[in-house]
Amino acid sequence: MTEMTTSRQGARIGEWLAFYGLSVLVALLLSALLVEATGGDWRPVVSALLDGSLRRPGRWGETLGTAAPMLLVAVGTIISGKAGLVNIGQEGQLFVGAAFATYFGFLVGGPGPFNLVIIVIFGAVGGALWAGVAALLKFWRNVPEVLSTLLLVAVGGQVVAYGLSQSWLLLAPLGDRGNRNQVSQQLPKNNRLPSPEVFGNRIPLAVVIGLVSAVAVSAVLARTVWGFRLRMLGRNSRAAQRSGVSQTGYGASALMISGAFAGLAGAVMLAGGGFAFGNYQLVPGFATNIGWTGLLVALVAREKALVAIPVAFVFAGLRTGSSFVGSTGVEGRITDVIQGFLVLALLVPPAVMFIRDRRRAQAAAAERV
Repeated sequence: MTEMTTSRQGARIGEWLAFYGLSVLVALLLSALLVEATGGDWRPVVSALLDGSLRRPGRWGETLGTAAPMLLVAVGTIISGKAGLVNIGQEGQLFVGAAFATYFGFLVGGPGPFNLVIIVIFGAVGGALWAGVAALLKFWRNVPEVLSTLLLVAVGGQVVAYGLSQSWLLLAPLGDRGNRNQVSQQLPKNNRLPSPEVFGNRIPLAVVIGLVSAVAVSAVLARTVWGFRLRMLGRNSRAAQRSGVSQTGYGASALMISGAFAGLAGAVMLAGGGFAFGNYQLVPGFATNIGWTGLLVALVAREKALVAIPVAFVFAGLRTGSSFVGSTGVEGRITDVIQGFLVLALLVPPAVMFIRDRRRAQAAAAERV
């Protein structure tokens, strides 16, 4: 019996690998055809992507620095997903978290290490409070969180824009702004996240924060009572409530923790700087779609925190490599389409397997009758 079970598990793993391999191959072929159709050659494009993300001096450090906030957003998304909640407002939560980090970082001040702690804490608090608005609407007025979190992205953008227009909130003094109208003050050098150099690559501390967060969340969800109850709530809310799990308490906390991780991502982007994230100051458009990409990372990783680590690196590689694609004569934005193909390639196998398993179960049930 054990040998039969092991054999079935091995066959199923083989099927999964075959499906994923075939899907990724099809996505790559479609990407190559797209490049050729736009007048380019796919070989130089692939080489440029590799140069921009890995091979050129300092580039893999840039990719790691870009992957870190994506991973933090994905980890938070996984927590809310385990509770059966759909948080798609990470872009706004990240932006609001960065605004909180900026405001309280300059308001409290203090020496470098202390101020960094303030920035990180209030970044997470800002994201959690903004997600808390959606949690309040969900559990007080029964507003679907998929709508409220999305709409709050636009509201959050306007709130931060107002803050960047007021000198008593976020706007830098006139002498610090130069020709730029709406920017915050720049963080002093001793108030920035350390970025030690490894083999010619700057590796920001945000990378360590992201990796530790992914490992910790994976362990908490798999090995703690809180994680078990959260997963129970996500799979069957009625059974969870009958077992004493508060849907309001656990659901609201999961949504706010999800927002806290997005806000934390905004804080490390602010304090980490140097990776096309505003140069250590808050600016309009600061989030640069990191929140949306982190959501995709969680989706592709199928709500597995450890799997999100390599997925975030791949997405970050596409982002950093895209800056080199323009040298091949192909529009750099084509990497967004390639990213879309890869997302679909990684989402198709689970859907196909689910449909196939369901049909097999229905056929088996029909035979019994």
